[in-house]
Amino acid sequence: LAKRASTPTRLFAREHDQELHLRGERLPIEWREGRFARAELGEHGLRLTQPAGGSDQRMRAALKDFYLQQARIDLGLWLPKYLPTLPRAPVAVKLRPLSSLWGSLSPSDGLSLDLALVLGRPSAFEYVLVHELCHLLQRNHSPKFWREVETRCPDWHTQRDYLKLHGQSLKAEARRLFL
Repeated sequence: LAKRASTPTRLFAREHDQELHLRGERLPIEWREGRFARAELGEHGLRLTQPAGGSDQRMRAALKDFYLQQARIDLGLWLPKYLPTLPRAPVAVKLRPLSSLWGSLSPSDGLSLDLALVLGRPSAFEYVLVHELCHLLQRNHSPKFWREVETRCPDWHTQRDYLKLHGQSLKAEARRLFL
């Protein structure tokens, strides 16, 4: 049975660090002491386990792994819905912190998405996925491209506005947690 961790890492030393974002919600943190740094969903929020005297580096790695897992779950739900309407699938899908973009499609059809997207609301994350997938059809931002996006994501304007309004804070939180 894991004991309650008495001293959170410096990463969570601030008073407002009693909650973390996930899918547009703020989840309370439940601290536990254990052998390894670990993050998982608990009954009442996010359970963070750390060894006594655990380091920020290990907790950051555990959080990054947790958020990667959550983002992959979301992508696993959404991709099957969109792939049948495309000429081909992306050759790879990478999730990682991106400095300024939310996503990109490489010339070789590799899709990159910002891991910070999983912190915000799911509909905004799904919009970015749709946006990048539509570049498989149109490698530009022409009216034809935007029609493809609108067909798959009718409220894309709302999602784009959400990212413009909340994006900087989501990216800042991701930098603090993962880097």
